[in-house]
Amino acid sequence: MGKFDYPRNFNKPLRHLSRYEQDKATHSEHAFISIGALNISTLKKPQIDDVTCVWRGDSTPGTLHLTAHHLIFSPTPSKELQNGAGTQPQGRVPETWITYPIISLCTFRPSPPASHLRPSIRLRCRDFKYLAFHFVDDKVGRDVFDNIKALTCRVGRIEKLYAFSYRPQKPEKEINGWQLYKAEEELRRLGVSEKAPDKGWRITRINYDYKVQSMSSGNFSPTYPAVIAVPSTISDNVLNYAGRYRSRVRIPALTYLHPVNNCSITRSSQPLVGVRGNRSIQDEKLVSAIFTTSKTPSERSGILSTSSPTSASSSHADISAITEGATNESQVLEDGVISALSDDADAMAPHIYGAQQSNLIVDARPTVNAYAMQAVGMGSENMDHYRFATKAYLGIDNIHVMRDSLNKVVEALCGVDYSPVVPSREKLAKSGWLKHIAGLLDGAGLIARQVGIQHSHVLIHCSDGWDRTSQLSALSQLCLDPFYRTLEGFIVLVEKDWLSFGHMFRHRSGFLNSEKWFVVENERIGGPTSGSTFGKSTGGGNAFENALLSAKGFFNKDNTSRDSGIDSDGEMMPYDTSAVDVNNSAVPAKGAASSDKEITKVKETSPVFHQFLDATYQLLHQYPTRFEFNERFLRRLLYHLYSCQYGTFLYNSEKDRVDADVEHRTSSVWAYFLARKKSFLNDSYDGGFVDDNERGQERLIFPRPTEVRWWNEVFGRTDAEMNGPSFGTNTETNGVKVGVLTGVETADAAVGAGAPGKRLSSRDSSGSSTLAAGLAGLGLGLGKSGMSPSGSRTPSQVRAEMEVEMR
Repeated sequence: MGKFDYPRNFNKPLRHLSRYEQDKATHSEHAFISIGALNISTLKKPQIDDVTCVWRGDSTPGTLHLTAHHLIFSPTPSKELQNGAGTQPQGRVPETWITYPIISLCTFRPSPPASHLRPSIRLRCRDFKYLAFHFVDDKVGRDVFDNIKALTCRVGRIEKLYAFSYRPQKPEKEINGWQLYKAEEELRRLGVSEKAPDKGWRITRINYDYKVQSMSSGNFSPTYPAVIAVPSTISDNVLNYAGRYRSRVRIPALTYLHPVNNCSITRSSQPLVGVRGNRSIQDEKLVSAIFTTSKTPSERSGILSTSSPTSASSSHADISAITEGATNESQVLEDGVISALSDDADAMAPHIYGAQQSNLIVDARPTVNAYAMQAVGMGSENMDHYRFATKAYLGIDNIHVMRDSLNKVVEALCGVDYSPVVPSREKLAKSGWLKHIAGLLDGAGLIARQVGIQHSHVLIHCSDGWDRTSQLSALSQLCLDPFYRTLEGFIVLVEKDWLSFGHMFRHRSGFLNSEKWFVVENERIGGPTSGSTFGKSTGGGNAFENALLSAKGFFNKDNTSRDSGIDSDGEMMPYDTSAVDVNNSAVPAKGAASSDKEITKVKETSPVFHQFLDATYQLLHQYPTRFEFNERFLRRLLYHLYSCQYGTFLYNSEKDRVDADVEHRTSSVWAYFLARKKSFLNDSYDGGFVDDNERGQERLIFPRPTEVRWWNEVFGRTDAEMNGPSFGTNTETNGVKVGVLTGVETADAAVGAGAPGKRLSSRDSSGSSTLAAGLAGLGLGLGKSGMSPSGSRTPSQVRAEMEVEMR
């Protein structure tokens, strides 16, 4: 195999080998010989000489290697290095390794006729590295392009990715990253244990093997973890029936329990309300039980007191010191609207189910989007049946809008391979990326304040409960619990709220790539590459009518994501989920190979986890002494999301990882970080000391959405280039409108565009005045019984928003 033979001297210490030789010496022969049906030895050009690499305006001659899992550029040694200087001079491209899954766009540009320009391949990577390779002639360049495309897009199965052949070296090899998170141990840390005193929660085994033993309908919730915590007053039989009312059988389940006030954060998917207004007594019972878990056992049994044992008023005197300077005017108004509407509802309704101050159901979607889902059998809770709670709608857009936003950021950064130009700040501002990050932080702050300050329980969901729900749940816990701000604690948080609760990493990240991302200039292959048309309205008329006309396409297709929408490969599950196979696993049986070729569905890709890391970076920047890990840790974690070097993120759910036996067949990414822990620690960390009476040492931290900034390091730019004086740090100057709340609803009143018409009571004058101020400050419209404020959205804008959610 010529240049691709293994190094002859295996006794040579690994540290003395080049990285290219190390890769051959530490991996199995299979990894270098074949990938799927493609044989490396039969590639037209496995090694290409006389290649010029261009990166950030620097040009360097060298050799390009194509291995089974890496594209490797090796620069020709400089004269200084050849003469024994020992280091490469500045202005030269270093040795560069690129894993194929990290390529997000590959463009081949043939040499124009009658020109002296050399043909080139330009790469755009998911870690925002931009490179170009120039070749001696078109034939060589086209052969390399075809080979890269084959090695990237024709893998066929996840099991052919780098993680399944990678063999770590010491000390990484000695660390078992798969054992860092155990659900029972984390629940025990939160105070939930079969042996601990009853805190209102128990561990159910209903999904222990991802199947229901007592029912013939098959799987319970294959996208949920095996270990689930639910209220101790709720039986598995109730869970069985409640699950039929939630999309994907993703029932409300515990993810966080506050150690001081015993208030909880739970998460679920949307209810299956539909146009007929379906309801589930069992689901209502489950949610009401969640909202009473912080009461004493006798109160949970029905002996209700007139006030909560952890009422918000009892701690208001202690809150002012904690929140002073930590919340902005918009956040104060958000809390005021929720509190006013909750108090107004409490004045008209009896205290049932032991509801607390303003127990909250958070629907992460904009109000109109949530109600549009009713047309295809989904929707949002009818608060007439959840009178013990208040519901808040957050204007967080779906995966298509987020993908389009990042594409616009990339467009603003394009051209940096040939010239280190300053990014177009106008394009960056118009991308809306910072607006989306600020919205996530605002929503997480709202949840953290409700749990930590208002002493309320919060249930979070979006559509399927694995994208926006994971973002909000994890970020709010970062604000509430110092443990998650440690390196090991952050690992636990990612394992729990992202991996165990079934974020669709495989679909969202597009590890198997797509031929649509490989383009030959002047040839029509692959269609649009930017994805900029996704998430935009393409039809007029009534959104409900459009949804009803398109709904039938959802019921008979294999589905993996509700957010994927009507014009992709998804479906909408009917109300009777027992009639539908909800096991969408694309994973073969343990140890077995699958004959089905897996593909990337471009419309299901989205930077959801990237946004979470970006929002975490914002918190780290705003509170630089409160996090044990540093910015580089977050940046490397994003890189390894796409590198496919580790098995941690390759699948969509805990069940998929168990079926694929990744624990024994791949390494965990956490071993990589812990083996190099010192390089990922924050030198400014205060040690995690907590004292709520000392400023700067409080348990809680609150995001400041008005201070969001560009994470310039992850985009490979300097701080001055992306956050310079002309850019400013105030989000208003970057086109970001702070305030994520789009609607609030109780059983008796509602505000916000698209909210159902419910008449507002004026019994509580202070609540009404707060509500009025909130409406003016947040721009929320009243329900049908009220007047819409100036500046509210037009009917066409409302239709467009609803249609976006349906895609």
